[in-house]
Amino acid sequence: MKIKWHLTVLFVLGMMASLSAQSAADRPNILWIVSEDNSPFIGAYDDDFATTPHLDQLAAEGILYENVYATAPVCAPSRSTLITGMFPTSMGTMHMRSTFPIPSSIRFYPHYLRQAGYYTTNNSKKDYNTVDQPEVWNESSNQATYANREAGQPFFAIFNTTISHESSIHQSIPTAELRHDPAAVPIPPYHPRTEAMEHDWAQYYDKIEEMDRWVGEILAELEASREAENTIVFYYSDHGGILGRSKRFLYESGLHVPLIVRFPEKYQSMAPLPPGSRTDRIVSFIDFAPTLLSLAGVPMPEVMRGTGFFVERAGPEEDYAYSFRGRMDERIDMSRSIRDERYRYTRNFMPHKIYGQHLEYLWRAPSMQSWAEEFQKGTLNETQSRFFQPKPIEELYDVEADPHNIRNLADDPVYTPVLERMRAATMAWMVEVRDVGLIPEAMIERITERTTMYEYARSDAYPIEEILPRVDLMSRGDIKALRQGLKDDDPVIRYWAVVALINHPDQAAKRLKDLRELAEDEEPAVQIVAAECLYALGEIDLARAVLGRALDSPYEKTRLQALNVLFGFDKAHLEPLMPRIEAIIPDDENNRDYDVRAAKGSVGREWSVVRGQW
Repeated sequence: MKIKWHLTVLFVLGMMASLSAQSAADRPNILWIVSEDNSPFIGAYDDDFATTPHLDQLAAEGILYENVYATAPVCAPSRSTLITGMFPTSMGTMHMRSTFPIPSSIRFYPHYLRQAGYYTTNNSKKDYNTVDQPEVWNESSNQATYANREAGQPFFAIFNTTISHESSIHQSIPTAELRHDPAAVPIPPYHPRTEAMEHDWAQYYDKIEEMDRWVGEILAELEASREAENTIVFYYSDHGGILGRSKRFLYESGLHVPLIVRFPEKYQSMAPLPPGSRTDRIVSFIDFAPTLLSLAGVPMPEVMRGTGFFVERAGPEEDYAYSFRGRMDERIDMSRSIRDERYRYTRNFMPHKIYGQHLEYLWRAPSMQSWAEEFQKGTLNETQSRFFQPKPIEELYDVEADPHNIRNLADDPVYTPVLERMRAATMAWMVEVRDVGLIPEAMIERITERTTMYEYARSDAYPIEEILPRVDLMSRGDIKALRQGLKDDDPVIRYWAVVALINHPDQAAKRLKDLRELAEDEEPAVQIVAAECLYALGEIDLARAVLGRALDSPYEKTRLQALNVLFGFDKAHLEPLMPRIEAIIPDDENNRDYDVRAAKGSVGREWSVVRGQW
């Protein structure tokens, strides 16, 4: 039975009032079962190739949500949303494992549950992309269990598995041992059907089957504890994945996740729909913390965003799921995306950077290596090749007609009203949350030595309502805006003026004098992006001198930005800087710092690559 979300309001009228009157002992237990890195490759989601009997049964007993979206297509930033109930772009926690601080007034949601009498356990992943608050958990380890609570005490428990994590396909098992047939595995049209691609997809479906078996074990343990009749169960994934163009990318394949919620008979009055229902309501990770607190009868802190997805929405702006992409591992990028019931819109702020920038961890997958090899051979079709090419400024997809997001409608005049509506909604969201993604991370690293980005973004130092429209104009090649931006007092504006010139080389050639001056700018992030543009214009020695200084910076993110530019240098041009790049790489083989990864990428790079394009 499929029910439109706006018809579910009758099921929850009065729920909050009744919960607030309950004592802690009367409140439901809440169990979150979390898998990593998987889209809805589940039988209950109509995937006939999947082997997921336990999740299928859970869906038959609960509510299946069809339109649920992570705020980021990668773990740490998406988990930052989940633990705070806030957009990472408002706090400076949007870049992968940046761990910048947040204000002490922003508490992780288990804090409020503990205050309300809940026993809180986490087994065991955190990865919150900011400074930890370990005191919010009664237990947090791979041994954590709700069994240790006091008699009659309600619990909130998370069990997380890495079975389906991206790393599960880095080591290929023999084909003869696979349970899912590589020759029959469904492969999306943007992937070439190479032997490695077939194998990785089949092995991944095996991992989904193993993950499903683990879910069954968690549910069986709950039954054995005799707490199933008192426990609301959630199952979801932390983002989509895992093969190339899913995890880390702002498509349905990276953002769309499964969500199943089962209410026991005792708490059916709280359920928005009866068992066995499906709903197409748009749900975002920003809604998870408010939902959890509402079930526990805990008031939502004013600082939190989102809406509990068992209650009526406040307005049409909540019919969008907002998502973002910042730096992914060692590669810098910036995009913002929103999804409504039918369309996905994405705004790319760095279109000169190809989708498939080389990431050491992503390239460990045999399927990713085979895809890149086929591109180099010239054997791919246009859809499959697009991943290794620069991006358009805007993307628009009709997800109903095009679930794999391969037909960009942004330039189709028929869809201009949809494009303009979703573009405006994206810009309004960025201003509303005071999106600090426009500030280069090399600047953020220094700003957070004296304050948090959340507080900085709400000061006079960051007038985003003025900055964002100017960035938009410059990115579209507005000559007046570019000319003014290159001379602006704000380094953020100067930075984006140069990024715009990289995307408009005809204008860049006319601004060579300005670019040479910006190579000596007081802000290192501006110097580095100016060097990137100067290199493209043939100013090799000047660009190399600027980037060489940046490599000696005491700040990791400054070094990382410079290394991103240097990855695009021709081998002969890079050679004089190689000793300084190698000096960044420590003797410790276990060091996983992102500037170290980027340095290793340049040292071991295949020189058939041109300007970082595989």
